[in-house]
Amino acid sequence: MPDTPRGTLILVVGPSGAGKDSLLKAAAGRLADDGRFVFPARVITRPADAGGEAHVPASPEAFQAARERGDFALAWHAHGTDYGIPATIEDDLAAGRSVVVNVSRGVIDEARRRLAPVRVVLVDAPDAVLAERLVARGREGREAVQERIDRARAAMPAGDNVVRVMNDGAFATAADRFVAALVRAHEDGASVTTSS
Repeated sequence: MPDTPRGTLILVVGPSGAGKDSLLKAAAGRLADDGRFVFPARVITRPADAGGEAHVPASPEAFQAARERGDFALAWHAHGTDYGIPATIEDDLAAGRSVVVNVSRGVIDEARRRLAPVRVVLVDAPDAVLAERLVARGREGREAVQERIDRARAAMPAGDNVVRVMNDGAFATAADRFVAALVRAHEDGASVTTSS
């Protein structure tokens, strides 16, 4: 009996305001009955009721202890907060499932080195749309928002395993594009594993 091809790690990245969390939630709902995909919850050092994505809350101390135990496949610190992707994704990848996770662009190279096959889905929108969404959040003024967008533009991921999905109009259209990109990433990753 042939070995099961390794699953693909699908990294979802993009600038603040691009709509990653909303698209991930929509895709997880649409693909809930599709056994090829897993959408694990991230471990984050913020309270469970902080809003945004559903996540596993952890204190900074508990997070650090988990990191030292090797409980995370990937972990990073951004904007005063720690984020971790559970090491249990290795079981899903070994079973041939694609694991879809929202990550910092800073861990892409590490993931490519250690967790191949990897595909990157870049969720994006025009600068004007990003600025409008970020200003509407009320956390930063226009100048700070523009600086944030400029930093994001300077650090966009590149490579032949990166696909860009625009979220610049009707959300349903963006969700269709995003789900199609996930399916394509799964199929591309499987073909790389099978042929190697």
